[in-house]
Amino acid sequence: MAAREEKFLTVKDASEFLGVAPNTLRAWGAAGKVDEYRHPINNYRLYLRKELTQLKKRLAHPKVRKEKGRDKT
Repeated sequence: MAAREEKFLTVKDASEFLGVAPNTLRAWGAAGKVDEYRHPINNYRLYLRKELTQLKKRLAHPKVRKEKGRDKT
């Protein structure tokens, strides 16, 4: 596999890497939460491994939001 190809993951590989369903990843892409790239020949969605690694770290350590007037414990 060429170095350029190793930088990108397909929907299937990216969803397995993140531990989410492929449709979840597609929805995140449509909502602008994840950058999507397209294969120049077949137009498949691709995701940069580096960006997914950063996202995986954020998913592992989510921020807790407190609602006004309610204490979440």
